[in-house]
Amino acid sequence: MTPVPAGAEKNTRSVAVGTKSTAVRGFEASAVCAEIKKGRLRPDLTLIYSRTPAAVAAVFTRNRVQAAPILINRERIVRGVGRAVLANSGNANACTGLPGLKDAKRLSQKAARLLGVPEEEIFLASTGVIGRRLPLSRMMRALPDLVRTLSPEGLPAAAEAIMTTDTFPKIVHEEIGVGKKAVRITALAKGAGMIRPDMATMLCFVLTDLAVHPALLQELLRQAVDRSFHRITVDGDTSTNDMVLVLANGQAENPPLTRLGDPNSRAFSRTLDRMLLQLARLLIRDGEGATKEVTLIVQGAASEAEARTLALTVAHSPLVKTALYGQDANWGRILAALGRAGVPIDPLKVEVFFDRVQVVKNGIGTGEKEEQRAASILKKRAFTLRIRLNQGNAAARIYTCDLSLDYVRINAEYRT
Repeated sequence: MTPVPAGAEKNTRSVAVGTKSTAVRGFEASAVCAEIKKGRLRPDLTLIYSRTPAAVAAVFTRNRVQAAPILINRERIVRGVGRAVLANSGNANACTGLPGLKDAKRLSQKAARLLGVPEEEIFLASTGVIGRRLPLSRMMRALPDLVRTLSPEGLPAAAEAIMTTDTFPKIVHEEIGVGKKAVRITALAKGAGMIRPDMATMLCFVLTDLAVHPALLQELLRQAVDRSFHRITVDGDTSTNDMVLVLANGQAENPPLTRLGDPNSRAFSRTLDRMLLQLARLLIRDGEGATKEVTLIVQGAASEAEARTLALTVAHSPLVKTALYGQDANWGRILAALGRAGVPIDPLKVEVFFDRVQVVKNGIGTGEKEEQRAASILKKRAFTLRIRLNQGNAAARIYTCDLSLDYVRINAEYRT
């Protein structure tokens, strides 16, 4: 079963793989092995399909170097209609130039023919090694089986097929009431390394039978991503393939959502926020080589933007992250990171806590005894690092992890 992140809401109706059907009306999925990564005979090509046209929305990587699927999807998303997602792991199809674009389009053309839908309604996703051409012939041969084995219960298999260095699949499901109709939502994601705000090396697909206008769906998704995937960092790197995509096919037959302030729109927005944050925290828990899940909170800042900048500077610091791995309450590294964030702070007002143990007061350490108590906190799998600036009323929350020897090993061997 997919683990639930520490601190997740107790009243959530989300469920993980294995606890309940993740099926959503009108959607089918399948996964096959196309031998995309040599020596790994496991599912690596997946198809998610809506039997009827669906409203579509997406948020893409902010990296200026973008993979072929992202470039194609940016053109297709403007239509606001989608029918399917064809995704692969093991190869990013990034930095492959015009040949990579042609490979991706050949795949979507064949998938469209097999499904009997317009090619412009096929969205593409790839994740894996950068700079290598797709094994196109093997993938093309796998497409008929992919279409033939489509199933309403295929989403857990899809979640596994998009994994790269992930150690477990990440999928959640909820049901909410919209008007008098029951609406189902399933969201799946992958990602463990090259994770930071501005997306991450991650893919996320959200499927719902909600009826909603594409423009509203795009705005609700943008807000949800800002509150979830844009608040996590594993290693400070941003990938070339990141994408969060939502398909909403209207099969719940609720009155279509069109306005941001509508009570039903707010209910869906809260659910989407919660589900994406749950997935985001699972990505942190599964960070490459990670042994700690850290909730980093900066309080008492002059503005939320400044609090966020300070929190991210601390979260990205290799010195802070390695200290967390070493279970060393090295608060000096935290203050040094704050001081180089480019945000005006008064060091003599800063306070630092690990859970409830205070290691810094008025910019000065509270002593060896408190550091020893904090070191025992750092032995836990999950804890909170709280920084109080005492310069205002704004705050920001970021989710991060430590940086371990295994992170170096995983990334040193990634292409072998």
